[in-house]
Amino acid sequence: MSGHSKWSTIKHGKAITDAKRGLVFTKLAREIMAAVRQGGPSPDSNLRLRMAIQKAKDSNLPSDNVDRAIKRGSGEGTDQNQMAEVTYEGYGPGGAAIMLETLTDNRNRTVSDIRSTLTKAGGNLAETGAVAWQFEQKAVVVVEVDEEQAEELTLVAIDAGADDFETFDSTLHVYSTPDGLESIRATLSEHEANVTSSEVALLPKSTIALDDSAAIQTLRLLDHLEELDDVQRVFSNADFSDDVLERYKSEA
Repeated sequence: MSGHSKWSTIKHGKAITDAKRGLVFTKLAREIMAAVRQGGPSPDSNLRLRMAIQKAKDSNLPSDNVDRAIKRGSGEGTDQNQMAEVTYEGYGPGGAAIMLETLTDNRNRTVSDIRSTLTKAGGNLAETGAVAWQFEQKAVVVVEVDEEQAEELTLVAIDAGADDFETFDSTLHVYSTPDGLESIRATLSEHEANVTSSEVALLPKSTIALDDSAAIQTLRLLDHLEELDDVQRVFSNADFSDDVLERYKSEA
């Protein structure tokens, strides 16, 4: 799990340009629309929508944008109605497995963009099922902590149903089965924990260590894939040394 967690922590710690923030907001809105189309516009009865709205709030998506996305997902506007959810699989430099969740209205464009990005980085697109077996769905709750809080909040999370955890760079990552997400987040919030994100993610069952060169290439590739318009989320089983992460963190 640590590969995804460390990359996510470093990624969110880097400066976000206005352009990247706009892309993030667009993807959050698309996820809300997809959740509405799948399960209806009521967060009370639609777990996926509740999680999408919470993720949007964690990322400071304005409430007006959230409301518009719910309305558009309900059919007020037809420009997004033909979008399909498609998962792609691939390999990065050094053989790391990569999973990509997309929302697209043009599969040919999406697969072309993904294939091109992978190839330029020394990776390749894989057949369906080639790497998916290496991942599993897990709830992930991320909390900003200091050293004194970490142990206490870990025990709180375990009591709330967490089955694993790890700390990295002043954050505590709490893992559970997907159905434990809301309970764990609520319990941690009740204990005044600074929860920065919560989601159901595809996490690797085991990780692969890369040499420094391949690791840096892979980190850059993961970022480039996330920057593609149609890609919603990216997951990998790559693990990264602390030295490599520090080098990546210092990049402009």
